Amino acid sequence: MTSTLRGPALIDGVVSTAEIAIDGDRIAAVRPMRPTDPATPGSEPVLGTICAAYVDLHCHGGGGTAFTDLDPEAAAAAARHHHARGSTSLLASLVTMSPADLLRGVEILADLADDGLVDGIHLEGPWLAEARCGAHDPRLLRDADLREVDRLLLAGRGHIRQVTVAPERERGMELVRHLHDSGVHVAIGHTTATFAQVGQAVAAGADLATHLFNGMDPWHHRTPGAVPALLRAAVHDGVTLELIADGVHLSDDTVRSVVDLVGPSRVAFVSDAMAAAGIGDGPYVLGGLSVVVSGGTARLRQRPGEPEGSIAGGTSHVADLVARQVGAGMALPYAAEPATSSPARLLGLADRGALRAGARADLVVLDPAAKVTRVMRAGRWLA
Repeated sequence: MTSTLRGPALIDGVVSTAEIAIDGDRIAAVRPMRPTDPATPGSEPVLGTICAAYVDLHCHGGGGTAFTDLDPEAAAAAARHHHARGSTSLLASLVTMSPADLLRGVEILADLADDGLVDGIHLEGPWLAEARCGAHDPRLLRDADLREVDRLLLAGRGHIRQVTVAPERERGMELVRHLHDSGVHVAIGHTTATFAQVGQAVAAGADLATHLFNGMDPWHHRTPGAVPALLRAAVHDGVTLELIADGVHLSDDTVRSVVDLVGPSRVAFVSDAMAAAGIGDGPYVLGGLSVVVSGGTARLRQRPGEPEGSIAGGTSHVADLVARQVGAGMALPYAAEPATSSPARLLGLADRGALRAGARADLVVLDPAAKVTRVMRAGRWLA
């Protein structure tokens, strides 16, 4: 089945009028158009700006279900929820669990990856720092046992694409090297690592930062830790920095400053979404921990009289992050790159993240506020 879309399109960082021919699940051709060029007969005019669909490196769930539910149907529903909202490619993220539950979660998600519903698995834990565990159960955090790691890699059947590690833990550097040698992207996160320890981890193969700033020691001018070390590594070593650009985890000024400092090609906007994404306020469970979402912010449930609980994941979609940054004054090409080509390139998804001939026909249509109005995945309209 073939079709041709016509309208403004974000191609190679520039918005201009173009025709995009779709043949089956692929983009067959992209033809820039001058104002005097005749339209292809039968082409469909698009109301809005056509952009490559989004790629989410870090997503725990949405639409009321989560990948951490350890239920195949719930996991599939969470993936489809994000597809329909513009993230047509994503990694399914698990949180810290017991060894048995983590293995079961990987087995379920490997089946989803086989079916093409997700593009890989992200293990966020259990090899994290207690002091920066956030919404991870501190009772289940542990030092790396390479026998457990290899069981997980075997169960993942090549689909474990990313693992978050606190490299300062016992055997942390050994874990970084082992994962890197196994072809897995190692992300530094939920960590109290020093500047020097981050440098050592990057030298050992780490190439990603899990939600920069969140789950890390604040940047102190006399005792620099993970944040400045990762910023430097983004500039000099090609490390990609995840940012949860939702106005809750980070201020818009912080997001803009990081993108300006390292460039959009070294940033990946991630949702870190949990089950509440697209649903709303109320009680939820994340990795066995009770979470309350209020005013769109998810936090661990605390007993009366206790201080406010840790932020427990996001409630937005990557599409919301792009629209928010455009609303805060960021140009659309600048805001879209961390949601499209940057994460696609990190994952080696050569046929995603850009509008070009041969790419999978994954695209979104954006209104003037950069909000998604239509979504196509593999040549089929989802919304």
